[in-house]
Amino acid sequence: MSDALSTRLVHATGGDAQSGGVHTAVHPSVQYAHARVEDLIGVFQGTHKGAFNYARQGTPTTAVLERVVTELEGGVGSISFATGMAGLSALFLTLLKTGDHIVSSARVFGNTNSLFQTLEDLGISVSRVDAGDVAAVRAAVRPETRLVFVETIANPSTRIPDLEGIGALCRELGLLYVVDNTVTSPALCQPKRFGAGLVMNSLTKTLAGHGEALGGAVTDTGCFDWSTYPNIFPAYRKGDAAGWGLQQIRKKGLRDMGGTLSSEAAHRILVGMETLELRLQRSSDTALALARHLAAHPAIAAVHYPMLESHPEHQRARDWFGSGSWMMAFELRDAARLNEVINRLRLPLKATGLADTRTLIIPVAPTIFWEMGAEARATMGIADGLVRLSVGLEAAEDLVADFDQALA
Repeated sequence: MSDALSTRLVHATGGDAQSGGVHTAVHPSVQYAHARVEDLIGVFQGTHKGAFNYARQGTPTTAVLERVVTELEGGVGSISFATGMAGLSALFLTLLKTGDHIVSSARVFGNTNSLFQTLEDLGISVSRVDAGDVAAVRAAVRPETRLVFVETIANPSTRIPDLEGIGALCRELGLLYVVDNTVTSPALCQPKRFGAGLVMNSLTKTLAGHGEALGGAVTDTGCFDWSTYPNIFPAYRKGDAAGWGLQQIRKKGLRDMGGTLSSEAAHRILVGMETLELRLQRSSDTALALARHLAAHPAIAAVHYPMLESHPEHQRARDWFGSGSWMMAFELRDAARLNEVINRLRLPLKATGLADTRTLIIPVAPTIFWEMGAEARATMGIADGLVRLSVGLEAAEDLVADFDQALA
């Protein structure tokens, strides 16, 4: 078979061998029986591999999805979750303890920042730094630092961290490197190439792409030596250390916390992934055309999109991703016109969410970053007139015309 991504995606699941169906079967069963009680015991004790026990820890349908995501990320294993935030929560809460420390990019998704505030209430400290500068990351590291966290393209600022430099730093210091790959997806970036040990994808967005299924995944790339990680529970320090991290996340994050992805949602995500490359190419091309048009518009103060030559990390985007993906942001010169302009737009849906087939628009400061307050927004570069746009599959000329009439 060709190595072309579109070919691999269409044939990734292999369909349902039992029935001949071209799509993966939906397995709704909660319980999974075994012929011998010894096999059931083996499932609980981890010696009976590839078998299912209780759907809270996975089903045959979610297992197929996990296999496909693992292949796309070039990893050694993945765990699927009900949402991307469930995946991130499980990752942090199962691998960190009171007294531990995280170094994170200061520019992260609003809900991720809210999660960090929760972690801080639990006694896990977080240093937020300019991840575009590896020296700032190094300066923030402490003896109790356990991991470094960044997004490939920050939501909504579109800033790009020094993925390569941070990866080298984490290897040098033996730190776990965690990368949120949601905006780029493995179609544009495999964080494994930068040394990321764990990669998170909100499956809801780029991978599924149709706004009809929630899901998340955490992938182990095989780059991190789990035998060196101090927070692995004694019960999981058995056998090959390469599997310790994912085993702990699955046992604690799914079995104990219950952030389980349903088989129905997994099926929808798998079908959506078949068109990943086509959707991402189209939305990226349209986003660039719209970004260039808005950058020249007198009513716009700034446009943030990685493939614009004016973007601070434009060269990183070209070298590492080759494309800018679907997310962009812009700032109105007159922030007082924010609601008026958005209301005059006819095509973009006034809705939260990202990477739908339809273009979505939302004012950032009064919505998804409202809780953090004006001072914190200022430190993250969130201007009052900032608007986030998730570009869909509409024709570029139609979106350009719509924005022209709304900004007039």
